[in-house]
Amino acid sequence: MARKPALEEMAGILELPVVDFSSLDRASTAKLIRQACLEYGFFYLVNHGIEEGLLGRVFEGSKNLFSLPLDEKMKMQRNEGHRGYTPPFAEKLDPSLPSKGDLKESFYIGPMEGNELQWLSNQWPSEEILPYWRETMVLYYEKALSVGKILTSLIALALDLEECFFEKIGALHKPMAFLRLLHYPDSASGSIDGEFGASAHTDYGIVTLLACDGVPGLQICREKDEYPRVWEDVPHLDGALVVNVGDLLERWTNCLFRSTLHRVLATGLERYSIAFFLEPNSDCLVECLDSCRSEACPPRFPPVRSSDYLKERLRITYASEEHQA
Repeated sequence: MARKPALEEMAGILELPVVDFSSLDRASTAKLIRQACLEYGFFYLVNHGIEEGLLGRVFEGSKNLFSLPLDEKMKMQRNEGHRGYTPPFAEKLDPSLPSKGDLKESFYIGPMEGNELQWLSNQWPSEEILPYWRETMVLYYEKALSVGKILTSLIALALDLEECFFEKIGALHKPMAFLRLLHYPDSASGSIDGEFGASAHTDYGIVTLLACDGVPGLQICREKDEYPRVWEDVPHLDGALVVNVGDLLERWTNCLFRSTLHRVLATGLERYSIAFFLEPNSDCLVECLDSCRSEACPPRFPPVRSSDYLKERLRITYASEEHQA
């Protein structure tokens, strides 16, 4: 396991709130989501409607993709539209670490709606190599997007807004949503100081929906601005998606809902996960909600266009890759 950097403590295993997506009591569900976003920035989502069989096929497809030879995967290397394959060490989510980058490899699939250029930016393995792979990933993308949109209506209710608030301001008109397949190799023993499967970071958008294969490693730090940082393990819950708040939702809520720092340890065990990042429409202006500001608590962030924020965060993430080129 990776050695803990200085000014860190471990605090055991978390018991995150469990939100039942099938509940007909939307007010109670929204109240529970509010509590989870205030206290943790993370929660489990159960009965989310994504079939177990589909999830199984996506995990199988992910394993098949990452099992391909490196030269085959590099034919689909991540392009300027951030679609395609990202090899190990290409990202360095925590630039303060001495390591050359994170140990994971990944594959991005971008928006399925919007203009033709967005759609054509996606890269796909050939049907001859991985039959039905594209079809499976497109189906999962669409299912996850549907869950994400319904979830944002519950988040709006949790903020005492109209449930269609995010739709009304155009955030979900053509959202920048990304599906990301992630593989943490079993060679990631963490024997080199400062190496992580995924180093400490926050996510960028509204919310992230994460499906995990049951292998441990995910940790969160609830107070990212306090030291020593205290890290807590997020245990696996069968059938649940792990949901976490992104930076732009934190900015909308003036830090009421927290975008929580998290990481994946290098445990020496092979690990797969499926992340779905729901980002607002590219031209959506994210600014502090009226209900989240006051004379005593003025806006902490200036307004920002969604695409500008995402572009800058990605630039920082892949800066080490550019320096190596």
